[in-house]
Amino acid sequence: MSTPEVRPAASGRAARSGFASFAARVAGGMSWLTLSLAALFLLLPILVIVPLSFGNQRYLAFPDGDWSLRHYAALLDGAWLSSILQSLGLALAVGVLSTLLAFLFTTGVWLQRRYRLLLIGIVLLPMIVPQVVSAMSIYYLGARTGQLDSLVGVGYGHLMMALPYSVIAMLVAYSRLDTSLYRASRSLGAGLGMTLLRVLLPNVRGGLLGSFFMAFIMSWEEVVVTLFTSGLHVITLPKRIWDGLRYNLDPAIAAVSTVMVVLTLVVMLVRLYLHRRAASPPSG
Repeated sequence: MSTPEVRPAASGRAARSGFASFAARVAGGMSWLTLSLAALFLLLPILVIVPLSFGNQRYLAFPDGDWSLRHYAALLDGAWLSSILQSLGLALAVGVLSTLLAFLFTTGVWLQRRYRLLLIGIVLLPMIVPQVVSAMSIYYLGARTGQLDSLVGVGYGHLMMALPYSVIAMLVAYSRLDTSLYRASRSLGAGLGMTLLRVLLPNVRGGLLGSFFMAFIMSWEEVVVTLFTSGLHVITLPKRIWDGLRYNLDPAIAAVSTVMVVLTLVVMLVRLYLHRRAASPPSG
């Protein structure tokens, strides 16, 4: 009975295939290790803040067997609650105004291509200019108009910083829209207002939603412009957190941070659920 001869070429291919498989497994393991370390690096501060928020001391300290909700109760007092409501009101107003202005501006540059890049570049300048420079210019304008330390002045500063992000969201939405829809609507006798409401708005509603949320988030977390334009009367939540970290290290900051993290996780989970529900085929 003769022994089958192993060909060198086949043996070499098998060796190379085995080495490639081993290298792929090593690369996969290294990528998972890198991702795990990066996630740990990003999540570690959050994991530290959560137990700090349940302490019973008047300063930031880990609870030594004495867990308490006193820092969460402090969020309902006059100072913290006022800052939360001011930030929420400003963020909602800035979100609506920024979305409206971004929609009108993007519609204009979408219909009129002349000087389009120049106009977009001017609107996006607050993203390019250092934030401190923008804050100083807003401060100078507020001082000249008497709107420093007012909701109008602070809201204008937030709007200036949020508008570029809303415009980007609307530009993405309009990039997928065919101009023939507008021309067909106008040729059939629809006015400009009817075309905007019945043709353009339904086709860019995703961009409107993204524009609103981008502006809302930018206003909610804005601190640099707020520090330049606010004072004793307008104290938004980021400014109160800044003051608490700078002067007395208020432990309620840990409670605020924990609440914001939980709300962010809830919003992300709801968005993921809605996305999967929309992507899943209808049953039956």
